Amino acid sequence: MSSTTTFWLDVLSKGFRHIAEEQSLPQVQELFNEYSTHNYKPLPVNLMRGDGIRVWDEKGNEYLDFIGTYSATAHGHLNPKIVNALKDQLDAIAVTSRAFYSAEVGLFCKALADYCELDMVCPMNSGAEAVETCIKLARKWAYTVKGVSTDKAEIIVFQDNFHGRTTTIVGFSTEEGYKKDFGPFTPGFIVVPFGDIEAVKAAITPNTAAILGEPIQAEGGIIIPPDGFLADLRKICTDSNVLLIWDEVQTGFCRTGKRFAWQYEDAKPDLLAVGKALGGGLLPVSAAVGTREVMEVFHPGDHGSTFGGNPLGAAVAITALAVMETEDYAGQSERMGSYMMAKLRELPYEQIIEVRGRGLLIGFEVDDSLDTKSLSANLTKNGILTKETRNKTFRLTPPLTITEDIVNDAIARIDRAFKATLG
Repeated sequence: MSSTTTFWLDVLSKGFRHIAEEQSLPQVQELFNEYSTHNYKPLPVNLMRGDGIRVWDEKGNEYLDFIGTYSATAHGHLNPKIVNALKDQLDAIAVTSRAFYSAEVGLFCKALADYCELDMVCPMNSGAEAVETCIKLARKWAYTVKGVSTDKAEIIVFQDNFHGRTTTIVGFSTEEGYKKDFGPFTPGFIVVPFGDIEAVKAAITPNTAAILGEPIQAEGGIIIPPDGFLADLRKICTDSNVLLIWDEVQTGFCRTGKRFAWQYEDAKPDLLAVGKALGGGLLPVSAAVGTREVMEVFHPGDHGSTFGGNPLGAAVAITALAVMETEDYAGQSERMGSYMMAKLRELPYEQIIEVRGRGLLIGFEVDDSLDTKSLSANLTKNGILTKETRNKTFRLTPPLTITEDIVNDAIARIDRAFKATLG
């Protein structure tokens, strides 16, 4: 009997979970090095269990998860209410094609549209799919409603953006590492500086279909635009008959202290890309959400997704929204975010240039004198899981269930990591 056949039999007899628990960190690293593409460089931690904000490796070492799966585990790891909703749905039906009706998916679309204060929903899976869906909607709206000539539509985007990893999206990224060797790229995107309203005005032409941006650039280093910029964009779009698209995949669902970051100003979008926390930390669930005028340009056959809009994902997502609302995640995020930023600013290290953020989307930027690889390693050794974004900024996006006691514990661990790094 071959080793491969033995493995399959062990999976069915022992259970895959049992086999996974037997793997040590070196064994897992070997598996990744040999069989997984090297498009990530993981921290040297083999995570085996999670509960709320805490995770444990195979040796039982405990960590505080301040990456939070890039905002996807906003409810914490294995939130019991969402886990129960998943289990309940598994007793009925999990996946159906959008070729059929599903009560769960219909209720999900209504709940999400209401939550976003918009009209219609196109369910998808990943954040990048949600953004791509918004791009397709904006282009078709430009041709069929606005009257832009065929294949001439343009979308204005911002420098240092991050909207995903598809070939279309990386084509308008300004991060060269995301683009190198992946061309040729899709035309029709105009890049302007983030926060520069005059540059936006100058870029608009009769062919402009939409402006696509993040209200706060999370991957770009927690970059918050000048006050009034979001509202000015809304006004310009209205005056110029241009769609406003907000990508709130990372910033949405109470991460910044409000349901959505655009709500800090009068900047309601025509299209909204959402994901990550919508899946409750359990499943990939995303969507493009928008006004009826825009969403109804899609006709049968225009767009689709095998798993986008399935009963299991719908049950999880609706419960995730219900938990956010009934447990005041927005208020919790605003309170704990303000408290954490105040505590970070009290740390006595001149190497910390700036602490910035909204809610629990927080970054602390360090100067060039600090070895960020060493700091990252020392944070991990002290049980803080986070990684550096661009511009030497460490992002802190813990579950929104974090408490004041855990914040104090985290600050003490960060303090110890700085001391170890600075010697």
